[in-house]
Amino acid sequence: MNNRKRFISMLAGAMLIAIGVPPTAHAEMSAQELAKISQNPVGNLVSVPFQNNTNFNTGPRDGTQNVLNIQPVIPINVNSEWNIITRTIMPVITQPGFTPGQDSTTGLGDIQFAAFLSPAQPKGLIWGVGAIAQMPTNSNNRLGNDNWGLGPNFVVLKLEKGNPWVYGALVNNIWSLSSNKQGGSYNNGLIQPFLNYNYSDGTYLTTSPIITANWKADNSERWTVPLGGGVGKIFHIGKLPVNTQLSAYYNVVKPDDAANWQLRVQVQFMFPK
Repeated sequence: MNNRKRFISMLAGAMLIAIGVPPTAHAEMSAQELAKISQNPVGNLVSVPFQNNTNFNTGPRDGTQNVLNIQPVIPINVNSEWNIITRTIMPVITQPGFTPGQDSTTGLGDIQFAAFLSPAQPKGLIWGVGAIAQMPTNSNNRLGNDNWGLGPNFVVLKLEKGNPWVYGALVNNIWSLSSNKQGGSYNNGLIQPFLNYNYSDGTYLTTSPIITANWKADNSERWTVPLGGGVGKIFHIGKLPVNTQLSAYYNVVKPDDAANWQLRVQVQFMFPK
């Protein structure tokens, strides 16, 4: 547990350093350009998104689950041709009771760390390829799995100057590296297509459903497929750009005890170089 606490403290420190980075050179970018940069998962941009997902009718007792993902993104310039974009996802989960008399539980889930190698000056399609690791940092057995996981990560998108559309997809799959600890082995896939239309004032329309597959589950319990979308807007706090977003998704395909609706609220602090 000491190692977990030490690792979490290091990540929190990195996030605080990121928040302290002053916005400078990109302060003159238009609101539309800032919105489009925020929609690029491998953009050369330090940012700290806080994404809150409220999942309704979760579990056998139709409770409400809440997952706050704190997702600091820190790019590393390798050289003039390549960047490494790192993204850490730290979930703070409130899990409802699943049995009579069981109370809800709130705590840290399993942290995921992803790194993409991406061209610094992409031509045509923008892409990134790398790996994603899942770490057993959960503070309660109900909030995660105690086996480490690892797998590939890939993203491709289209973003052009003067074009209001930004679209693409992110794909990854994580396999557990062991099976003898709490939660057992896992094999989980994720596909996240995204489509955004950006207006000149920094407002945008978005759909970004997170499709997941539990490859170890029965066919009828394997897929979660949401449909929906929402709206976003770039604001400024002084010179600091802030990307805000509100969206809702309905799970047209889902396991029996999974949520049927999700409300997603995001606030992203952006620190352009």
